[in-house]
Formats: sequence, structure tokens, C-alpha cells
Amino acid sequence: MPLLETAERLSDQAREMLQQVAEASIHHGLLHGNPLQVDPTNYRDSLQATRASFVTLQKNGDLRGCIGHLEAFQPLVRDVAENAYAAAFQDPRFPPLSDREVDNLEIHISVLTPAKPMAFSSEKELIAQLRPGKDGLILQDGYNKGTFLPSVWESLPQPEEFLKHLKLKAGLPVTHWSESLKVLRYETESFP
Repeated sequence: MPLLETAERLSDQAREMLQQVAEASIHHGLLHGNPLQVDPTNYRDSLQATRASFVTLQKNGDLRGCIGHLEAFQPLVRDVAENAYAAAFQDPRFPPLSDREVDNLEIHISVLTPAKPMAFSSEKELIAQLRPGKDGLILQDGYNKGTFLPSVWESLPQPEEFLKHLKLKAGLPVTHWSESLKVLRYETESFP
């Protein structure tokens, strides 16, 4: 069964509202130094639902920030507001966003389905189960953990390479394999 069947798909109006909230939170951050505070009860039910999200910022096609949550713990509209602010001002890979960078900033939102553990007994078996373009993965072994959103398949379309780079992101060597390795799969509804 496709994972997205377990989560309600957002309407075009809900997607547009989340885009507006993300943009407003970034502007609020520029003016006040903190994320936009949203009251979830002012939004439609689908945006009040407890869901996890990632917000990715791009400038001229280049990554400018990406922050999110892998597990749902708060209303989606609040999660997006906080992650948009964090992507703009708290991603440790980039300096905080400046006023002059706001023009032509692209805001991409990914709403995650709950992650489900995958069952496999070898790396070959794991790779055979991967669905390029569809799966987001969380890889964990001990304290090492990393995730790739499904959008990463665009730059790493081969399952073997996708997995190797995910291991590196998790701080593991590309040849790493152990019985304690865990991989969870999720999907995203991404827009625009």
C-alpha cells in the first residue's frame, strides 16, 4: 500500500496557505529575529493536523537552507512556520538570511508521511527495495543518523549511490554495514 494513503493529501488552498505562512515567517524573522507565531485554530483542519515537515530554501537554483522534523509532534502550520524560520536563519551550513537575499527566494515545503521501518538482511536486499524518486530514507546506526528527502533522487538517481551518500551524511563510511543498521522509509507531498 502506498504510504501517502495513510495521510491526507493537502488541497491546493492548504498548500497555498502553507506557502504564505512560510514566507511570512521568514519576513517576521528578518524584522523580529524569531519565527511567526501561528494559532493553529485559525487554519483549516488539514493544517491543524499533527504532521512533520521540511522547508527547503533555494536561491538561483542553489540550496540556501533546509530544516525540518522527521517526526510529527505539533500542528503542521506551526511546524512549517518554525522550519521556514530555521531554514532561513539557523541552518548551520549557511549564514543567516539577509534582507537582500529575500527577492527571488524559492520556498519548497515537504510534508512527510510517518516513517516505517524497512526489513532487509543485506545491503543488496535493501537496495532492491528502494523506490527512486519516491522514498525518503532515514538511516541510523548507533548515534549516527541521516536522512535524504525524496527530492535528493534528482541528483542521486541510482539506489546504490543514494545509499552511499546517505551513509556519508550519517557520518558512516560508504562501505559500512552492520546488523544494527536501521532504515526507515517515508514519502513526502512536496510543493510548489
